[in-house]
Amino acid sequence: MATETFTQTPDHVPTHTAATQPNTNSLPAETIGFANRMFDAAREGNTELLLQAVDAGLPVNLTNDKGNTLLMLAAYAGHADLTKGLLQRQADPNRLNDLGQSMIAGAVFKSHDEVVRILVEAGADPRIGKPTAIEAAHIFGRKELMEVLGAKQGDVGADVPTPPSARPEK
Repeated sequence: MATETFTQTPDHVPTHTAATQPNTNSLPAETIGFANRMFDAAREGNTELLLQAVDAGLPVNLTNDKGNTLLMLAAYAGHADLTKGLLQRQADPNRLNDLGQSMIAGAVFKSHDEVVRILVEAGADPRIGKPTAIEAAHIFGRKELMEVLGAKQGDVGADVPTPPSARPEK
C-alpha cells in the first residue's frame, strides 16, 4: 500500500501547489494511516466504511497526493453504490485531478457505464478535463454513451482521434 498525502481544497482548484500542499510530516502517523485506509476503501468499494467516515466528519472532497478525490477513486473503479452515496453527501462530480482529468471521463475510459449515468444525473460536466468524457467516448467508439453524455456537433475536434470503426470508407 502506497502512502498518500491528502488535502481539502475549494472546487476546481489545483490541490498541490507550494502554497496549498500541507506538510504531512507534521501529521500523526495514525492520521496518515486513516487517510490511506479511506482512499483504499474508495478504490475497493467499501461503501459502509467510507460513508460512515464521511458521516462522522471525513471531508467528502478529500484528495490524495495526485488530486484524486474519494469520489474519483470510487467512480474510476466502477463502484456505483459508493459513487451514489458520496454524491448524496455532496461530493463534487466536477473536480479535476492534478493531471486535469475528470472522473466522468475516467468512468467512460474504464467502461463503467452505470457510473457514467450516475455522474451525468448528478450534474457531472462531460465537457471538462482533457480528454473530456465526450472525447473519450468518441476515441473508444462508445456511441451509446455519446447520447448519455449529451454530445453535440463540435464537441469532438479534428485533433481527437477517430476509431477505425467510425471512419468513413474510401
